[in-house]
Amino acid sequence: MTVSEENAKGEALIAQEEHIDTRIDAFIASFMPSYVSRSRVTEIIKHGGVTVNGKEIKKPNQRLKLGDRVIMDVPEPEEATPEPENIPLEIYHEDDHLLIINKPAGMVVHPAPGHWTGTMVNALLYHCGDTLSGIGGVRRPGIVHRLDKDTSGLLVVAKNERTHSGLTAQFMDHGRTGPLERNYLALVWGRFEKLTGSVNAPLARSPHNRKKRAVVKDDHTEAKEAITHFTVKSEYGIDEDGFPICSLVECRLETGRTHQIRVHMSHIGHPLVGDQDYGKHFQTKENTLPDEAKTVVENFKRQALHAALLGFEHPVTKEHIKFEAPLPKDFDILLRSFK
Repeated sequence: MTVSEENAKGEALIAQEEHIDTRIDAFIASFMPSYVSRSRVTEIIKHGGVTVNGKEIKKPNQRLKLGDRVIMDVPEPEEATPEPENIPLEIYHEDDHLLIINKPAGMVVHPAPGHWTGTMVNALLYHCGDTLSGIGGVRRPGIVHRLDKDTSGLLVVAKNERTHSGLTAQFMDHGRTGPLERNYLALVWGRFEKLTGSVNAPLARSPHNRKKRAVVKDDHTEAKEAITHFTVKSEYGIDEDGFPICSLVECRLETGRTHQIRVHMSHIGHPLVGDQDYGKHFQTKENTLPDEAKTVVENFKRQALHAALLGFEHPVTKEHIKFEAPLPKDFDILLRSFK
């Protein structure tokens, strides 16, 4: 019997001896075109798009037995439900396959309760029209990764399924073995003893606030690996003991957890300036600032975090492309006030 055969619903994959005890997601992915990533296969399995011997499965880690007959039904793209809105976008690059956008602070990336309009998705649907419908999910057309509402900086948006799958694979790797580059600039409180370092501390939902994240022990039931590498770029201000008040830090993510930089910096005693969720315990630092700087900090109503650099391999052209976005005006004014 061959590995594949035609049937009424499409192509079936037949498990051979070499496939025994192989994970179902890895098995299917090995037969897919290069632009259909394993993560995409996993997503389809979880949504009931795969059957084994005629029975629907939803566990990507299910192991194969000899002769198992596997069929994957790739769902048709669904129309995105958000309405297009004529919202200006700062586009750094655009071609037939993707866009690079410099997101302003204050803009929500995709619709969610309390933010059904005015999001980047609404703007993208207007700018790109029907080409984004259904790519990456109903409410996240084309969105490969996200930034918090109050974080500014670079985002890449896919225009088609092939590009979305190729970019998703790179973002899941986080540059460990692949070409992805993502660097952030963060202004944090305090002085670092070492100019470079890493934070390796697993994260999970906070037990006190389900919208926040917290560092947890490795054996926590919801623990997810989280690694942040940092380099101190500059130091600002002098406190009463003669030490810098703030440090501008470049952060590189080896994993991509929600609020990762904000939680990790707070965890090591250097929360981000302006961070209302993870930096309130450092607000007394404001009292050590000159009046002008204190006023600027008090009026800076977001975390001082900017996605400054984004580089990756174009999924279609295979060209390595890289973009850098300067600090936005409010962040620049904040730095100048400390100088």
